[in-house]
Amino acid sequence: MEKTNAMRILEQKGEAYEGTWLSSIPKDGVESAAMIGAEKERVFKTLVTEGSDLSYYVFVIPVAETLDLKKAAKAVGVKSVAMLPQKKLFPLTGYVHGGCSPIGMKKQFTTVFDETAILFDSIYTSAGKLGVFLKAAPASFERVTGATFKDLIV
Repeated sequence: MEKTNAMRILEQKGEAYEGTWLSSIPKDGVESAAMIGAEKERVFKTLVTEGSDLSYYVFVIPVAETLDLKKAAKAVGVKSVAMLPQKKLFPLTGYVHGGCSPIGMKKQFTTVFDETAILFDSIYTSAGKLGVFLKAAPASFERVTGATFKDLIV
């Protein structure tokens, strides 16, 4: 199976990961978790926002949860954040909706994972392509993206 940029970056940084390629595209993150055989609490979605300071921020939360925008803004030290309009996602990150990885965006943005990620030895995120996932230790995501871990969900 073809490796994604996120996978290549993990390899370049010496970080261990496992790739999973699905035979069909799931309709949402909860279905993704079922298709890869993982608990939905271990599968994370990547959300891109724009802050009141006009900077972009990346938040990575469990697929069945909702981002608390006030907690997200507090986590990055800005007055407010808003979800990035879908039409801006690809030009900004190089990723499409549903296939956005916290690793390998066109530019590295401030990245925050929900603190529940550290409860697991490994978590899943999109590998940067629809239907492709990577499994790695939360510490690997931290080292590669400079991520922090905070309470982000409703």
